[in-house]
Amino acid sequence: MTIKDLQPKAVWENFYGLTRIPRPSKHEAKVQEYLLEWGKKNGVDVKRDDTGNIIFSAPATKGFEDRKGIIMQAHMDMVPQKTADTKHDFLKDPIETEIKGEWVGAKGTTLGADNGIGVAIALSVLQDKTLKHGPLEALITYDEETGMTGANALKPGVLKGDILLNLDSEEEGELCTGCAGGIDGIADFAYRTYKIPDGFTGYKVTVKGMKGGHSGMDIALCRANANKVLCRILIALINEYGVKVASITGGSLRNAIPFEAEACILVPSAETRKVKALAEKIFEEIKFEYQYSDPDMLMLYDKTPKPAARYIGPKTLLAAVKAILACPHGVKRMSDTLPGLPETSTNMAMIRTEKGHLKVYSLTRSSIDSAKMSYADSIRYVFELAGAKYSTSGAYSGWAPKLGTPMIKVLEDTYKNLFNKDLKITATHGGLECAIMGAKYPNWEMVSLGPTIVHPHSPDERVEIASVEKAWKFVTALLENVPKK
Repeated sequence: MTIKDLQPKAVWENFYGLTRIPRPSKHEAKVQEYLLEWGKKNGVDVKRDDTGNIIFSAPATKGFEDRKGIIMQAHMDMVPQKTADTKHDFLKDPIETEIKGEWVGAKGTTLGADNGIGVAIALSVLQDKTLKHGPLEALITYDEETGMTGANALKPGVLKGDILLNLDSEEEGELCTGCAGGIDGIADFAYRTYKIPDGFTGYKVTVKGMKGGHSGMDIALCRANANKVLCRILIALINEYGVKVASITGGSLRNAIPFEAEACILVPSAETRKVKALAEKIFEEIKFEYQYSDPDMLMLYDKTPKPAARYIGPKTLLAAVKAILACPHGVKRMSDTLPGLPETSTNMAMIRTEKGHLKVYSLTRSSIDSAKMSYADSIRYVFELAGAKYSTSGAYSGWAPKLGTPMIKVLEDTYKNLFNKDLKITATHGGLECAIMGAKYPNWEMVSLGPTIVHPHSPDERVEIASVEKAWKFVTALLENVPKK
């Protein structure tokens, strides 16, 4: 049995088609062509705007011409994450899916249900000529995951609808009516390198097996950050035995909690056993702290056959490691109005050392702009005091909820009639394109929904099969009940 055998068949077949097409963020050319060809093949009007967004449109069915226009919206790109032992080229290889009980996942990689399932639902609606609906459009944006580039590039006046139905939420039965804003930060430590003296042996320290996850959806779970775990080990080795560091690499994406990190180190040859023993001791202490959130955490300590020829200047390296450990990561404040929802948080996402620069990348989120900027400043101050240059970019505001509208009432009633339970009205700590597009189309009423997806942005990502069918039934029933203009 494959995912093409699941129900609703059209949705899973369209999702399967997307899994065959490489579509990591910043590399969407193949999926753009796929979507254009899909439209032509299925007789659906389709065009690409002058930046790369794909826009479909379909006329109202007979008798529904007076309904408000709906814009279904999703993003075509996916987060390219894989486990260390998985051989996969996200620019060439298809995603290999597998059914795991009540869930669909992927083999050692992210699944791309975020947001491929949303795209598949939109395509299936356009494909189904039996559905009743008013004027329909589908906006499929690009490069959502690394900067919401497609949403930022969208021009006013291109779309004609009245209601934006974003299909990028990840909890079936919840209707998202607001989201957090965000800002990216980069700390840059310029360093000199020095030639390795005699009497040192090369090792690579790797920490892995942490759960990671989405830095918006999962940040409140207090999981281990691989960058901080690694630096806790490094600072002990540096202070106790004068270990030198040639490079540090941790995390892979600004909006994913890092679950792996590694450092190439140089150890005094006379102290190799003691250094290893100390690294193991520190790691076991950390593992005990995270025994419930990250039970599969592990450390590898391997001798390198060809050690690095140069190491990072010790003064700069120590300042950077101390700053990384001092810098906040996680939730600063929970929402006072929506229990269980973070209000303000930051994710220390990546560390890179190359060409004389050690860079630390963070993503700060908040539903309150002033709180977002204040927290971003606190991160700036830590790194600047440590001697780094600090810059920010990509700031965007949150999406403020609008409750009690006629469309919200239709959504609540439709869901209640279908499933005999109440629709939960909520907001997300993740970033949604609604915040950006709503500023360009202030007349829109916007909501976000979708099936249940867990652990997006990590190789553990999976989507609940039954929730996909419920999301499909909800969307199609909703289209028939859209208010008149």
